[in-house]
Amino acid sequence: MSHFSNRTQELISQVTTNSFAIGEKVVYPNHGVGVIEQIDRRSISGKLEAFYHLKIAANNMMVMIPATNATDVGLRRLIKKAEVNKVLKHLKNTKVNNATDWKNRFKENSEKMRTGCIFQVADVLKSLSLLSVNRILSFREKKMLDRARQLMVSELATVSDVSEDKAQQLIDGALIQA
Repeated sequence: MSHFSNRTQELISQVTTNSFAIGEKVVYPNHGVGVIEQIDRRSISGKLEAFYHLKIAANNMMVMIPATNATDVGLRRLIKKAEVNKVLKHLKNTKVNNATDWKNRFKENSEKMRTGCIFQVADVLKSLSLLSVNRILSFREKKMLDRARQLMVSELATVSDVSEDKAQQLIDGALIQA
């Protein structure tokens, strides 16, 4: 992640942490909002390790994440309600540069998606949305665009306590103004 700007690093660190509680809603990169259902302790190679059991809201998938790896995999708390407008302003005002070669663009966007940072996901959403206006996206980029949109919608709806349709309208409004 060293190639991200200082501002991006700051935004990532603001929304990342590594200790969570049962019942807490969190974001798991590329999967979206989930709930910590259980915290389990198991002996691995003679060493006691803690694991988060995370239920992903979108598909009810259960994921087990070692607590010691939570930060490394990008598990983080939801943004605060007060940050929703920051995300929408970021989506509206941030300039995105699309690499001309789709392979480089896909690699850069994949790295951003893996961070789990909502601001990075917003950059991918904006980048691919703008690109799709002028050209047909590859299957993989279309899938990434849909994933970025769903991740944004899911988190903003959860944080703002609105329907996913309303969150989608807020996101579309920011993109139209971009």
